[in-house]
Amino acid sequence: MLRLRELSPEEVVEVERLARSRTASARLVERARIIRCAHEGSGVPEVARQLKLGQDTVRTWIKRFNGEGAAGLADRPRSGCPPTYTPEQVAEVVAASLTDPAELGRPFGSWTVERLRVYLKEERGLGMSRSRVGAVLFAEGLRWRSQETWFGERVDPEFAAKKGPSSACAPAPRRGA
Repeated sequence: MLRLRELSPEEVVEVERLARSRTASARLVERARIIRCAHEGSGVPEVARQLKLGQDTVRTWIKRFNGEGAAGLADRPRSGCPPTYTPEQVAEVVAASLTDPAELGRPFGSWTVERLRVYLKEERGLGMSRSRVGAVLFAEGLRWRSQETWFGERVDPEFAAKKGPSSACAPAPRRGA
């Protein structure tokens, strides 16, 4: 018959805090509630019935708590597919995106995701899809525009001289009397 071990006063406080938490993850709160019910003297079948859980789930968390304490209630790392790109490659994408394109010998004044993708492939040998470049930037908290803006300072300081006169289609503004 599985029983919860004796809890230290600090563990009682921690379990109670987690069981009542409104900011901790729902799984962690549920696990703390399992421990709290078991600490109050309920057996595995009664804890499972009270919390509407399976008995195997209750046993799992009581065993883990008995072995590891409150730290055992946290999620363990899960297996899965390894990351496609190394942290160094991700750092390279972020570093390039935060660098002025002119400093890297590019003929434009700002990056777009597509321009950045092409640069990474041609100059750095990093074949990354446009959507992955965007996802990396988004994950790092960077938001990118898709086109250069019409507003604000022009990228080319000689823009006005190159632009030439206004179109003849536009009438001259009328002067007041």
